[in-house]
Amino acid sequence: MVRNLYDVLGVSKTATSAEIKSQYRKLARKYHPDLNKDDKNAAEKFKEVSQAYDILGDKTKRQQYDNNEIDAEGKPTSFGAGGFGGGYRPDGGGYRTYSSTQNFGDGFDFSSIFGEDIFSKFGGGGFSQRAQKARDLAYSLDIDFLDAAKGAEKNIVMNGKQLNVKIPAGTVSGQVLRLKGQGEKGANSSLNGDALITINVRSHPYFKLEGKDILLVLPVSIKEAILGAKVIVPTISGMVNVTIPPYSSSGDKLRLKGKGLKVRNSIGDEIITLSIIAPKHKNNELEKILSEMSDEQMRTF
Repeated sequence: MVRNLYDVLGVSKTATSAEIKSQYRKLARKYHPDLNKDDKNAAEKFKEVSQAYDILGDKTKRQQYDNNEIDAEGKPTSFGAGGFGGGYRPDGGGYRTYSSTQNFGDGFDFSSIFGEDIFSKFGGGGFSQRAQKARDLAYSLDIDFLDAAKGAEKNIVMNGKQLNVKIPAGTVSGQVLRLKGQGEKGANSSLNGDALITINVRSHPYFKLEGKDILLVLPVSIKEAILGAKVIVPTISGMVNVTIPPYSSSGDKLRLKGKGLKVRNSIGDEIITLSIIAPKHKNNELEKILSEMSDEQMRTF
């Protein structure tokens, strides 16, 4: 039966991009081969959901898939173009070429009438079958936060050979990178499979990620909060000077434009949250000043 990518991920056709991404991450964790070493079917399920997300997680590919312009493997179809002269089978059964003058209209599904393997029974008469694709291989790669944010290259050993993995800037945990033809080697004239590299981003000591924005909690002293100050803070691209306004409070936020992740044609910001930290040791001078200050009601409850 021709697989439906929405069914593979367990989402509806009207699912939002965020819902598709969330569901994929859940399934990727569930079926990841490293977590299911005793389950031989897990790697196959992992590959299947990764291939589904490769299409449904991309706006352009998803639209092409919904319009029947590409199949479940991302290969172009010939349906919906006024007849058919050749195309890939949506069930991954290799490449077929057809010869016919009959126009069945847009999106015609031959397997619904003849069954998926009907064309393989013909040795001639305008039907032919080309090479099958070998199995894809899965790999889990742990990388540092800054490598994911700024982009990097990593060398891995997979299936007995060394591969160079180019990690795009803005890569996030759960994202799958596909290395064409670097999977299982095809026998005879078969096509090689692909290598599917799932990225796991390590946590950072003080940076966190929220969409394209980098989050940072900045400790400030009572003096800096009251009088204001110029301090040096880290960003993913280096250290920068930041001005803390006088009479700042814990929870106040400062925004550094363009200091977040660069994703495609847009870039996020770095958002700094101030956190006032009291002195760790007794300070008689500070206590004297504070005791002489008039009380100010801060609470409304």
